[in-house]
Amino acid sequence: MGFDQYHEPPEELSQETRTLARMFASLTEEAEAINWYEQRLAVEADPEARRIIEDARHEEYKHFAMSYEFLLRKRPQWRAIAQGVLFQPGAITDNADAAEEASEDGGGTGGGGGNADASLGIGDLRSWS
Repeated sequence: MGFDQYHEPPEELSQETRTLARMFASLTEEAEAINWYEQRLAVEADPEARRIIEDARHEEYKHFAMSYEFLLRKRPQWRAIAQGVLFQPGAITDNADAAEEASEDGGGTGGGGGNADASLGIGDLRSWS
């Protein structure tokens, strides 16, 4: 049985790689579902229907976040980059460039939880705004 999520023969992939492929597929599906709910909300006028759609969209946000967190726990370098970008003040692209550079310099080789202060060793990004 073939699956579109694989670009290599599944029997040649490790269990970890196949798990990651499933999680990437889940992440994509959750993002698509959020988009569908956003579009429905853009055109739905009935207040009760809107509340139901908003509730469903909220669930998809949660599922997206859980899938993303799973992937970040499996890939510490990705987590290091994400920590330098997500919920940070300043220009998103500047934060991303600095986080990527810091992770390549060894800032993203720790365990799943990162270090205690969640610093990537790139200084105070608030001063960049």
